[in-house]
Amino acid sequence: MSGVVAGPDGRKRCPWGLSAPDYVSYHDTEWGRTVHGDDRLYERLTLEAFQSGLSWLTILRKRENFRAAFANFSIPAVAGFSEADVDRLLADPGIVRNRAKVLAALQNARAAAALGPDGLDELLWSFAPPPRTRRVASLAEIPAVTPESTAMAKALKKRGFAFVGPTTAYALMQATGMVDDHLAGCQTAP
Repeated sequence: MSGVVAGPDGRKRCPWGLSAPDYVSYHDTEWGRTVHGDDRLYERLTLEAFQSGLSWLTILRKRENFRAAFANFSIPAVAGFSEADVDRLLADPGIVRNRAKVLAALQNARAAAALGPDGLDELLWSFAPPPRTRRVASLAEIPAVTPESTAMAKALKKRGFAFVGPTTAYALMQATGMVDDHLAGCQTAP
């Protein structure tokens, strides 16, 4: 796909933002907007890990179920989850029931808790690259991995995080406004 496309409302958007009705609001109001706060970033990190190998649309449509299942992504609450909680999560049809991803979510909550207050926010944002001087013109110009996302994934793994490879780290960077990958001409970009 090349550049922006006009939606039913006439506003130009990144093409993926119009590829499904559920994407429009997410693209227009969330994706690429600055996110801070340990719990909010933990949520995004967890959802990006669950998305690995799946469509983001699948995760987006189950997001409220994930929030309910994972105590609204409260790091202290999830860090305290037990084996009974793992069983509960694996039996929950409202989320993606993948044992490795569920266990990674709990492990990541414990690793985030070990960083202390604002530690996850500080760590993740320390890898945000300088802003681009211009927005990219086409989806083909957007990388899947960058040196910064590779360094972020390595730093997270070093601190005990799981299911956080460079591609997942870059998707997190895009979703939380650490990088701006809205296309040039996107009228809903921050």
